[in-house]
Amino acid sequence: MSRKAPRRTAERILETALEMFNRFGEPHVSTTAISAELRISPGNLYYHYPAKDELVNALLQRHRLGLEPLLSASSEVHDVEDAWFFMHALFEGLWHYRFIYRNLNDLLSRNRELESQLQNLIQRLIGALQNLLDALRRDLLQMDRLEVTPAATRMTVLLTYWLSFEYVCDPRRALEPEHAQAALLRGATHVLGLLAPYMQPAQRAHLQQLAAAYRPAKSAG
Repeated sequence: MSRKAPRRTAERILETALEMFNRFGEPHVSTTAISAELRISPGNLYYHYPAKDELVNALLQRHRLGLEPLLSASSEVHDVEDAWFFMHALFEGLWHYRFIYRNLNDLLSRNRELESQLQNLIQRLIGALQNLLDALRRDLLQMDRLEVTPAATRMTVLLTYWLSFEYVCDPRRALEPEHAQAALLRGATHVLGLLAPYMQPAQRAHLQQLAAAYRPAKSAG
């Protein structure tokens, strides 16, 4: 039992840090605030994570591992509906760690160890989207092979900076949980919209229908 307790404490620290980083933004959350939220001593937190950067690095590593099963399945996308659900699931994965994408450049400027992890993640996203585009070229897209890498790169740029764009447009509400589905829908629609010029009219119409069907209903009043 004595060996399980430290692991559980480390897990609770990560979960609480993620929740607070997402809610308030990582720069505005101190390790003291995290330990207070957990009702543990700052020394207990430092035992597991001696610096806030180590918390951020651990969360990014968890994020990367969590995305891997989805990214590995990108070559199995073959039609508009597959692409829609894949992209929505990808945005959901990013949303769960949205503090990273809200403060991406700032995090890099203050945490040099994060650099290689983020670069690996970006390259993994590009590679997965290349596989997706190669799969779609067989049945859906009229895209030359030479266009695949530039298109995958454009999609990755939009993916990684979309939540930052949402935040700039509406800083007080954009990244709150109640606005999640609308933000994810807009992101998925815009990323897949980059492929619309390579689709037949019927396929573009199907994509628009999917976006409309999953659009969150406006609340009364």
